[in-house]
Amino acid sequence: MHDYIAAANALENKTILVTGAGDGIGRVAAITYAKHGATVILLGKTTKKLECVYDEIVNAGYPQPAIVPLDMRGATKQNYRDLAATIEQQFGKLDGLLNNASILGSLGPLEHFCVSTFENIMKVNVTAQAMITKYMFPLLRKAPNASVIFTSSGVGRQGREFWGPYAISKFATEGMMQTWASEVGKTNIRINCINPGATRTNMRASAFPGEDKESLKTPEQLMPTYLYLMSDDSKQVNGQSIDAQPK
Repeated sequence: MHDYIAAANALENKTILVTGAGDGIGRVAAITYAKHGATVILLGKTTKKLECVYDEIVNAGYPQPAIVPLDMRGATKQNYRDLAATIEQQFGKLDGLLNNASILGSLGPLEHFCVSTFENIMKVNVTAQAMITKYMFPLLRKAPNASVIFTSSGVGRQGREFWGPYAISKFATEGMMQTWASEVGKTNIRINCINPGATRTNMRASAFPGEDKESLKTPEQLMPTYLYLMSDDSKQVNGQSIDAQPK
């Protein structure tokens, strides 16, 4: 799938919600999905960034996207209910959900973690992902083939020193994906994880400020995996945690 080449219309007539769509992998995934025919719903906390992505998509002649400004740190179940109601009213169904939004916090010994930072990481990386997926489920059931993608990490599979709360949140993400995938079974919904690996993003730069960013893969180079899991070509794939960068 790392060399997957999607048909130009692979996502035509699909509506896909992308969280964290204003920057990094989320931004590139949203534009890539739109390029292949999807109507993309751009969700993120910074309206200006979402508007820039919106303009890129429209100026390229792709299907007109929608913008949903939402800070997941303060989002309530009513926010997600309202979002689901709006999507149902405007689009009738949801074909895909990319749970991409995450925050890193600060790296350091787990013994010294900041409680408020820990709580924010869990709210954004775990609770918000569970909430938005829960409230999108009725809309996903209305699609012929629906795909949910969670965003994992190598530190969510094998604990690593100093990655503390972020790593714990990604272990939780892996478990959430596996549990949900087991429950959907052989339905029209499939649920998987992508581990992007070391990628040229602002989050990576904040974790490794001295790293040569030119040595890292760009988000664009990871898109074959993101396209594959969102397209109907992967409709038999469920419960898998996939590396976007081959070992």
